[in-house]
Amino acid sequence: MINAAGFIMETSRTLRKDIFEKELSYQLVGIFFSVQEQLGRYCREIQYCDAIEQELKIRKFHYQREYSFPVAGRLSNRVDFLIPGRVIIDVKAKPFVEREDYDQMRRYLQSANIRLGMIVNFRNKFLLPKRVLNPAYEPH
Repeated sequence: MINAAGFIMETSRTLRKDIFEKELSYQLVGIFFSVQEQLGRYCREIQYCDAIEQELKIRKFHYQREYSFPVAGRLSNRVDFLIPGRVIIDVKAKPFVEREDYDQMRRYLQSANIRLGMIVNFRNKFLLPKRVLNPAYEPH
């Protein structure tokens, strides 16, 4: 499914057997729900990131926090979490996820040549992590 901003998104209506990183996404969404249950809706991003990091450690995930990858010879584009070669996680704590957030995720995905990104906004009453696919992804 392509949203109004032109991004490829997956929703429950578009679920297929060939979903990229289906099991990993399921595990991560479980972590996100656990964190929101622990902290509620009105914490800061850093607090959500700390809690996510603790959950990733408990589940023995290999990850990097606040990872910066090079673009044009400079370290830039710092992501909240990177599960190397698999997914980028961008944590938000604001009233709405905006087009700029999707644009930012698209830049991250293209710069790192990773196929899947997840935007999770903990401020929403109902947690709804967004999967964003990189249309320019090139397998290694």
